[in-house]
Formats: sequence, C-alpha cells, structure tokens
Amino acid sequence: MPLRCVFCGTRTDRSERRICSGCCRDLPWIENACARCAEPLAIDLPRGVLCAACQARPSPIQTTVAPLLYEFPVDAGLKALKFGRRLHYAPAFGDILVAQMPRLPANIDALLPVPLHWQRQAFRGFNQALELCKPLASQWSLPIMTGIARRRATPFQSGLAASQRRKNLRRAFVVRKMPRFQHVLIVDDVVTTGETTRQLAMALIRHGVKKVSVLAVARAA
Repeated sequence: MPLRCVFCGTRTDRSERRICSGCCRDLPWIENACARCAEPLAIDLPRGVLCAACQARPSPIQTTVAPLLYEFPVDAGLKALKFGRRLHYAPAFGDILVAQMPRLPANIDALLPVPLHWQRQAFRGFNQALELCKPLASQWSLPIMTGIARRRATPFQSGLAASQRRKNLRRAFVVRKMPRFQHVLIVDDVVTTGETTRQLAMALIRHGVKKVSVLAVARAA
C-alpha cells in the first residue's frame, strides 16, 4: 500500500514518507527554546544560558529537545495515538524524532521510553513512548533499556499544577536492574512541566548513570 500523510491523507513519496511536505511546513515548529528544558522562548538565548525556571530550579537533565509545540495538529495526533490506538502516528512522529538526533549529545548510548504503570499499559495495550523509540533504535543502532518501572499508578498529569505534578511523581519510578549505560536518552511524546522526566532522570542517576537527556515530540508552552 502507498504511504499517505497521517495529517491530510495525501499520498507521499519516499522522501516525504509519512508526513507530506505541506503538512510538515505547517506544523508548529519551535524556533527558540531553553537547551535544558525545551521551554519555548521569545528569543534565542546565548549558548550556555538557561531559562529563568532552570536557573531557579537546577535540573539533573543535560539537554532536552522537543521540536514541536503541543498544539493542533500535533496534540490531536498524539491523543489519537495514546487514547485512540491510532498506531500509524507512531512511525510518523518517530521520523521527526530521528531527524532531531543530531541536536543531542553524540555520546548517548541507550534509549529509555518513559515507563507506564503495568495496569495502564495493560488497558492501553501498548506504551506510546516505546513505539516512538523503535525508529530511533533502528536508525541510530541504540539499545532500548529495560528494568525501569513506574511503581505507582499516578493520576493523569494533564490539568494539574506544577506542585501537584511533583507530588504525584515523587519516587514514582524504581530501577530494578542496574543500568550499564553512561548517557541515557529518555523518550516521551510530550513534555509539559518536565517533572516526569526529572524524576526518571534522578532515579537513573541514583543508580550510576552519569548523564541523562530527553527527546520528545512536543513541548507544552
């Protein structure tokens, strides 16, 4: 079957793959962002300068890359993937993530999809972060980590204040298998406040990982 754009349904060629060139141009690309948390910014900060939030609350994460704003049609596509089981969105968003890898440190040696609690994954039938990891693992020959679990079925984070998110996620992740990697790339669909990836990064660092970076499809403004 010929490939079609996941957003408009137009037939695509080999160079466009799963998102046509027109839709790709129209996606809400982030022009300027903080290198540490990927918060969208009005101006391009000088190299080495972080946003005010990262200066006020230092993060264990080295770099975060999230190329798109979490707004239409990206938000609709990610919700269709997660809650509507529209798995054809995963390789399309995965292609976007593959193209962002050169923006990340070159010494990344493993991928870690953000874990779902086993009950939520059983209900959903899949982990969307793992589906996004698969094109990255294939293209960049990186292993996908296992042995990290979400120990509590935390409530959905959408609509919660930052303080509530921190409370929900404190010690939410457990490392059941000692990592043997030095620089782990956490992969997720969307970064909102960054609390999920922060807590996951701290769990990894407590167990010997030297550096942690983050790659996500979208960043909430």
